[in-house]
Amino acid sequence: MKIPLATFEQVIDETILKRGFAYFKDGAVSDFTEISKDEYESIVSGTEDYTVQLNIKNNTIVSYNCDCPYDFGPVCKHLVATIFYLQQDILGLNRKSLPKPRAKRTKSIASQMKELLKTIPHDELMLFIEEKSKSDRKFRASFLATYGHLCQEQSKEFYQKQIRGILNAAKGRDGWIAWNNLKYVVNTTQPFLTNAEKYIQNNNFENAFYISTALLEEFTEAFQFADDSNGDLGYFIECTMELLSKLTTVKLPLSLRDEFFDYCISTFKKGLFSGWDWHMKMLYLASQLVINENEADTILNSLDTVQGKYDIEQAQTFKLELLRKFKGEKETKKYIENHISNPSIRTEEIIKAINNNDFERAIKLSKDGVEYDKKEKPGLVKDWYNWLLEIAQAQKDTSKIIVYARYLLIDNFYPKHDYYQILKSTIKTEDWHPFLEELILDITPKKGWTYTELLRKIYIEEKWWDRLFVMLKQNVSLGNIEQNEKYLSQDYNSKLIDLYTERISNYVDNNVGRSHYQTACRYLRRMKNLGGQERVNALTTHLREKYPQRRALQDELDKV
Repeated sequence: MKIPLATFEQVIDETILKRGFAYFKDGAVSDFTEISKDEYESIVSGTEDYTVQLNIKNNTIVSYNCDCPYDFGPVCKHLVATIFYLQQDILGLNRKSLPKPRAKRTKSIASQMKELLKTIPHDELMLFIEEKSKSDRKFRASFLATYGHLCQEQSKEFYQKQIRGILNAAKGRDGWIAWNNLKYVVNTTQPFLTNAEKYIQNNNFENAFYISTALLEEFTEAFQFADDSNGDLGYFIECTMELLSKLTTVKLPLSLRDEFFDYCISTFKKGLFSGWDWHMKMLYLASQLVINENEADTILNSLDTVQGKYDIEQAQTFKLELLRKFKGEKETKKYIENHISNPSIRTEEIIKAINNNDFERAIKLSKDGVEYDKKEKPGLVKDWYNWLLEIAQAQKDTSKIIVYARYLLIDNFYPKHDYYQILKSTIKTEDWHPFLEELILDITPKKGWTYTELLRKIYIEEKWWDRLFVMLKQNVSLGNIEQNEKYLSQDYNSKLIDLYTERISNYVDNNVGRSHYQTACRYLRRMKNLGGQERVNALTTHLREKYPQRRALQDELDKV
């Protein structure tokens, strides 16, 4: 989310804006510092001290971060307090304990650091780093993560030790890494990913492999003792898998290729990543490294050990790819026949049959799918009917198009096509309304939101406003009135105002709180737009008199 400084009050939630302003007025913002060009940092004191970081370009905050635990929205009150501090001169604001104006602009932190590093004698700098590394394990872990690869021969174990050091440094006394401490882990571990990318670019594939496997193992284990609600660990796993995928596309030394292949197979067999998506992906990586049939057999045998319904289906699809690549047509065809119940395999075969104009086979596969899945996987039945519809369209079989499109129109929560329009364009004009009346008779007794919405769609498409209004009256709510307003306002304007009046009054009677009052007033404005100004005035007066003690309601009514 980008925040324009000139209009920040318009893009930030009003409640957060008020809380942040209160913090600013109370002098909670301290140590506001320019870290480098366009980068700022502040300390905001609340229940604890939190650090806010801003990056500003062209008078717009383009990125920001606060280490507070707030996660109910994109912007916290500490950030807002910092923005008010930054804009106080422009906005003409006063706050408690404003610091004395500085006579001279101080150098940025980045400039000071550069100057100091040039000035400090080499021996003193070495001594400082040695002492700091002894007393501050986070500093030590960060330093080793960035430069450790320069001092000794690398291995997976070498990188694992460093990553464990970072994770251990982030743990609390209870051994748990809290959400806000994961930011330290991310920032400190990022150099590993950066270095791995550089190693690949420089053809140093071995070190890239060691970094990737070390990160993969340590971060997978870290899920057991870290709060990854922000998805940081998942992000690193994803980046690591991308690095490993890149390594399968380059010409690796034979010894490293063998080590990579064996690693993928052994981690899968040991179940090192069992329960995670990358468990199966290890076999996929291995498949990209295969150079002979024996290795292909190793993967195929591993796939046969997969358990769990979803994983088995995924493994079957993967196995078919390998069979096509390394085995004969006869064995592949037999495997397809034995595993045609797999939805992915069935779909692939249907597509192949349609492309070959073998509609008879495509129809059989689709109908068999309907029969096979109708009890346990009713959602898949819709997929097979969609294929039957597409085949009927390809064959220009009008009667079957109507049968399948009608079925999919009525019983389909996630439609893939506009079945209503398919039917309308297929059925003769003189037969269309009789068809719809019969359809409505079938739908009306059914209960459920999807059937109600289908009836509504029919009434709207056919401009049957009288039926739509009757339907609205049978299920009146503020949301439903609003939803149908644009269709009914021309013919049922006054009646919509009546419905709004009744429902708004009822809503305020049964709900308390500013957010509810804001909702009620939003609908009062809709009444107003319908030409119901007098009714709005009357209802507003009624609510004021009925609830004089509700100050928030009185305040919101003033804004109508």
